[in-house]
Amino acid sequence: MSLFNQGEKAYLLLANGKVFEGRSCGAKGTVIGEVVFTTGLTAYQETLTDPSYYGQIVTQTFPLIGNYGVNEADAESNDTYLSGYIIREWCNTPSNFRCEGNINDFLIRHNVIGIHNIDTRCLTRMIRETGVMNGMITTEDVYANKDAYLEQIRAFSIKDAVKSVTDTQIRVYGDEDAPLRVVLFDFGYKRNIRRMLIERGCQVYVVPATTTAEQIREIDPDGIMLSNGPGNPEENVEVIENLKEICKLGIPIFGICLGHQLMALAHGARTEKLKYGHRGGNQPVIDLEHDRTYVTSQNHGYAVVADSLDPKVAVLTHINANDKTCEGVRYLDCDAHTVQFHPEAHGGPLDTAYAFDEFVAKMMNYKEEHRNAAEK
Repeated sequence: MSLFNQGEKAYLLLANGKVFEGRSCGAKGTVIGEVVFTTGLTAYQETLTDPSYYGQIVTQTFPLIGNYGVNEADAESNDTYLSGYIIREWCNTPSNFRCEGNINDFLIRHNVIGIHNIDTRCLTRMIRETGVMNGMITTEDVYANKDAYLEQIRAFSIKDAVKSVTDTQIRVYGDEDAPLRVVLFDFGYKRNIRRMLIERGCQVYVVPATTTAEQIREIDPDGIMLSNGPGNPEENVEVIENLKEICKLGIPIFGICLGHQLMALAHGARTEKLKYGHRGGNQPVIDLEHDRTYVTSQNHGYAVVADSLDPKVAVLTHINANDKTCEGVRYLDCDAHTVQFHPEAHGGPLDTAYAFDEFVAKMMNYKEEHRNAAEK
């Protein structure tokens, strides 16, 4: 059912002065954020609850959103972290045996300001050609205060992203008698990372972003997982310094997305902001070690600069097939491997879920060596 003519008027104002007129969905009001797009055909609820979107206004390129409704089980966190939501059309008659409600009610419940009935194809092409830019969604008359709004929009920047989404205390999940114990750094982690580890026989200690090497040593884990998360990786100075010490513990480390970037920064490499990022479930990645190409799920606006990796301590293992940016690194000075993509993809392809199996195998070897050393 088309809802193009329903809802009060809403506006999207971009930093370049372009105005898109549409209809309001979700909560009413005004919000400013960085406007990005994701090409996923499904998994809109996972997008809405992914902490990596903190501070961003997310555009869905797929034209119809909400046709299978929403449910509690598909959420990647307890809340929504994006600033605003842009869609072409939403479905108010979802049909799915797992459906617990429609997407508009979900947006209202989580106070997400949205706009629909705009040309998302035109918007996506604009972002693709000029790069991501700040914008505002508002249900106020944008023309009456356009100059003042533009000043606010252009002054906006995402700050303290990881600090805003990380937990402040340690939480433990899984069976306490599980054969493996893993520390999962919460930089804004997705629940499916935790699920993948628990399914593979791990008890998971989710720890705050600024947890130190000494605190990790007290937990005595068999592995360390560095999660995804939002924002500019270079702003996390304390975390980067902690990672330098954590690498010296000799414990196997596996990093995803932001965790991948932070590990590279801890080894002296650089990161750069991409023109419009990689967001969606169909990003091709080349595995250089095994000469294979995988379809991956991704959500990032920054990338590790491959040329900045020190060949004495790091080996490039994966690259993006489209733009050749860094997608994976294996480290030589510690037992660590990190990837830019999401092998836990939910939703999305599971072509690279084997990365979790490799990590678990490393943890098993470490535990066995640790036990043998303790018995001597």
